[in-house]
Amino acid sequence: MSPVSDLSPVPLALYWDFENLHASLFEERYGEGAYARPDNRFRLQEPLVDIEAVLALVRTLGPVALHRGYCNWQFLGRYRDTLLQRAMELVQLFPPGASAKNGADIRLCLDAVEDVQRHPQIGCVVVVSGDSDFMPLAQKLRAGGRRVVGVGARRTTNRHWAAACDAFHYYDDLVPAAGSPQEPGDRPFA
Repeated sequence: MSPVSDLSPVPLALYWDFENLHASLFEERYGEGAYARPDNRFRLQEPLVDIEAVLALVRTLGPVALHRGYCNWQFLGRYRDTLLQRAMELVQLFPPGASAKNGADIRLCLDAVEDVQRHPQIGCVVVVSGDSDFMPLAQKLRAGGRRVVGVGARRTTNRHWAAACDAFHYYDDLVPAAGSPQEPGDRPFA
């Protein structure tokens, strides 16, 4: 008889480069470069991300042991209650300047590497981002025997990042088609 652990799904860690996905959806709606303009980026944002669609995919991969979202929540605060209801730890990042880049990426990578060392039971790491900056993270995690799954918007996901993952899912394929009926729980912000 095989041990019970062989029958159980492997616990996973879920990390969201939250602003990356939100910005991709913003630009899809309002045009290329629209999010980068300070009058757009540095104001309270309307929710665009269908969080439940991503979580539905993740639940098929195994139980979520760690769930974190990284960004400057000052401008994405309208997501707060929805994310907290889904047990996401919100990691607040204050960029040192108006054009600061990669703060979320670096913090996410450091946390992921530390987490898999501290929690050897985590067998899969899911990163929600289309950013190629996560390629080295995927390489390190895979070398350490972890499975890496990525989720990102099709239009803005770097193809090398998608290829660096064991599996990659496009956000666009997870959400209902535009104009199709949605249940209240499936909306980006409930």
